[in-house]
Amino acid sequence: MSLFDAEPDDITALIAAFPLAWVVSGGPGDFAATPLPLLAETDDAGNVVSLFGHFGLSNPQVESLRQDGRATILFQGPEAYISPTLVSRSTWGATWNYAVVRFDVDIVFLPEETRDAVWRLAAAVEKDSPPRWTPAAMEHRFDELVRYIVAFRATVRSSKARFKLGQDEDDATFGEIVSGLADAELAAWMTRMARHR
Repeated sequence: MSLFDAEPDDITALIAAFPLAWVVSGGPGDFAATPLPLLAETDDAGNVVSLFGHFGLSNPQVESLRQDGRATILFQGPEAYISPTLVSRSTWGATWNYAVVRFDVDIVFLPEETRDAVWRLAAAVEKDSPPRWTPAAMEHRFDELVRYIVAFRATVRSSKARFKLGQDEDDATFGEIVSGLADAELAAWMTRMARHR
């Protein structure tokens, strides 16, 4: 594993914390990209084997993906410019810290799982927000609106994660950056990934 690679639990944690991903498909003349919140589905070892979500049926990308389900899904985690003003070493240069994951996938639409897709997404994003909202609160409107979306599962063919979060810094520099960052979430992710230093 290289310095900036991530373990399966880091990848699933990033997807849970930053679920909005770009679903990119097609080529010249048929290129399409849609931001969608997605859920990671894992195997027994914690590896992401598929991503689950739903599209609006009015999105032209749906028909394109029905013809050719190959796509790339891009997750962007915490990121920020790291200024040399945070570091006492005068020769240290500016950098950008970030965590990203790319999945090459095959997408299949699953109309029979559309209701479940909405319920699962709501449960995932509402987990820390008591009182938790559920689609049941919509009453009959849920049945009306769910007709306009369709669930899909994106089976992972390959993936690449890159978590550049200060793992290559010496202890003193790393500590200065973490303590000086205004972005608490990025600092927390740097601390999380420090075990790979």
